[in-house]
Amino acid sequence: MFFDSTFLLLVPAMLISIYAQSKISSTFNKYSRVKSYNGYTGAQVARIILDDSGLHNVPIELVSGKLSDHYDPRQKVLRLSQDVYYSNSVASIGVAAHEVGHAIQHKNSYAPLIIRNTIVPAVNIGSNFSWILFVLGLMLGIRPLITFGILLFSAVVVFQIITLPVEFNASSRALKILKSRNILYPDEVKGAQKVLSAAAMTYVAATLMAISQLLRLIVISDRDR
Repeated sequence: MFFDSTFLLLVPAMLISIYAQSKISSTFNKYSRVKSYNGYTGAQVARIILDDSGLHNVPIELVSGKLSDHYDPRQKVLRLSQDVYYSNSVASIGVAAHEVGHAIQHKNSYAPLIIRNTIVPAVNIGSNFSWILFVLGLMLGIRPLITFGILLFSAVVVFQIITLPVEFNASSRALKILKSRNILYPDEVKGAQKVLSAAAMTYVAATLMAISQLLRLIVISDRDR
């Protein structure tokens, strides 16, 4: 089952994922060497945009890992990796502004973000148990169990699809603010846009992989009838 022809369904998404990871790594590394003219660090830019947006109560914390930057909507905390927090590069500023974009989405009750946050519990269950139930259903010949496994994994696919507008919108907000506030100059904004576009590609790749996995489950299920 795990080494059959249905794996071919995953190949295109796997190749795109490999390319996307390579692209974000190379693009971030390239623009992390380009220092911004104004000299703001990622943390400083994040604080400026947060305060301008009325989010004075959102703290900025340092988090370990590379490109582990994120906004936590539950605790209302912005977390930046060391490479972003302390750096005054175009790449770091773009990433920091993007994460603040999520905080602004949360403040404004941006619908796709609210939906995504709401379905997180179902997604966690789906990602942890869908394959277990699916495989047990195949082994025991229990069709309802197979179907339930597919339905659980469908929640993962929905989550990935909803993530796309959330990420694209956060990047769009970030670039507009960086330009309008003159935090970055036009040429620098183009560099930040390239970094965020490369990051967006990883979300597209993740979505394609999830869809491909779902299709594979369906094909295996139909073949086992």
